[in-house]
Amino acid sequence: MAGEEIRQDTRTVEQIVDGMSLFDDDLMSMVFDGNIEATELLLKIILKKDDIQVISVVGQRELQSPVVGGRDIRLDILAKDSTGKHYNVEVQQKPKGAHIRRARFNSSMMDSRMLRAGQEFSELQDSYMVFITRTDIFKRGIPIYTINRHFEETNELFDDGSHIVYVNGNYKGDDTIGRLMHDFGCKEAKDMYYPELAKGVKHFKEEGGRERMCEAVEKYGDRRAESARLNNLLENVRNLMESMKWSAEQAMSAMKVSEADKAMLLEKL
Repeated sequence: MAGEEIRQDTRTVEQIVDGMSLFDDDLMSMVFDGNIEATELLLKIILKKDDIQVISVVGQRELQSPVVGGRDIRLDILAKDSTGKHYNVEVQQKPKGAHIRRARFNSSMMDSRMLRAGQEFSELQDSYMVFITRTDIFKRGIPIYTINRHFEETNELFDDGSHIVYVNGNYKGDDTIGRLMHDFGCKEAKDMYYPELAKGVKHFKEEGGRERMCEAVEKYGDRRAESARLNNLLENVRNLMESMKWSAEQAMSAMKVSEADKAMLLEKL
């Protein structure tokens, strides 16, 4: 029976990988990680800048909050170009994941790491926070929404170097952005327009990188299961605290919560 369960789990993982597209952040991060060619293509099309020269790109980069107990973030793609500009590109299946205040938060986390001690604020480079969303979350029917600060009284640009861009993944126009979004939705490399993207998708879904992709899916499943376990434990602790008028320590002791779990729960309480 155990062997049968393992085979079933393996089949499930294989099916998940087969159904993935670049709208799935695990696949997208792997395809673009270290992939200068694909990243340049993506940024040139979305930002309409043909002179972008990417010099570094990493997938699944975690930025820790400088505040104790503050919220950390995990970036799908973090890139830097030859002029020092920084780019964070995120894919989101659901509108909640691309909340406008999340864009603000991610942008601030990038900015806070650009200056070293002693540098002038004028040396802060431009940053671009790009969300590629599966649906048209602003419902205007246009392919790209570009957000920059401006003076309300004169409507002139307030050029502080901070840029936020939303890409409508549901856009199906016969142009470069339409073809890019088509490729993001493809489950097979052979159906894609851009070879820069197709090559990476083929590697991780059909060739030598597939095993690594399957491992990532398994680990994601483990993370979700662990998160669900902790959330359930947290809810039980809170219920006990409320019903018995106990402290968090008293509730967790009564429930025989492990020391490792206690530390994680206390951060959330």
